[in-house]
Amino acid sequence: MRAVCLCVLNHEKQEAFISVEPRINERIRVPEVRLVGPGGEQVGIVRIEHALRLAEESDLDLVEVAPMAKPPVCKLMDYGKYKYEEALKARENRRNQSHTVIKEMKLRPKIDPHDYGTKKGHIERFLKQGDKVKVTIMFRGREQSRPELGYRLLSRLAEDIGELGVVEAAPKQDGRNMTMVIAPSRKKPTGGKPDDGTQPANPSEE
Repeated sequence: MRAVCLCVLNHEKQEAFISVEPRINERIRVPEVRLVGPGGEQVGIVRIEHALRLAEESDLDLVEVAPMAKPPVCKLMDYGKYKYEEALKARENRRNQSHTVIKEMKLRPKIDPHDYGTKKGHIERFLKQGDKVKVTIMFRGREQSRPELGYRLLSRLAEDIGELGVVEAAPKQDGRNMTMVIAPSRKKPTGGKPDDGTQPANPSEE
C-alpha cells in the first residue's frame, strides 16, 4: 500500500513539472478553443480539429496560451522560434539587471583613530566601486547600555563619507549590534566655484 502511495505522489510531481510547459498541438484535449491567428487576429471559437488543421496547413504550432479561459485560448505560432526568442529576452534582462553588492564593515563603539581611518578608507573604496556598505557597530558588555556611542560614531562616519555615499537605512539597534546601510552617491563631488570670466568692479574706477 505504501509503495502504491509513493507511486501516486511521484506521478503527481511529474504532472506538476509537465504542466509548466504550455500544451501544444495534439496535447490540447478540449472540444473547442478560442483561436488567435499568428498576427494576433481573432479567428473566433472553433472546433479543436479545425484549429489543428489550420496549424498544419500553415506549418505552425497550435499553442494553448490561456488554459483557464472558457473555452481555452490558443494561438497559431512557431513554438520553437517563440521559445528561442523568449530565452534571448530572459538572457538580455538578466544582463541588464544591476548586480548590487552589499559589503559589510564592523566597528567597535570605542574604535581608536587609526583603525577608524583604515576602515573608513575601505568603505570609501567600496562606495567608489558602486557597492553598498552595511556598517555594523558591535557592542560588548556594558557598552550595550550606551547606544548613543553607536549613533555618534555612525553619524560621524556618514558625515565623513558624505561626498561618496548617502545613508540608505538609518542607524537602528539590532540586539547587541547597531547597523546602518550606506549607498553610493550619484552626485559628483563638488569643487570650487567655476570661473565665469567676470571680474569684480574696481571701486577706484568709479
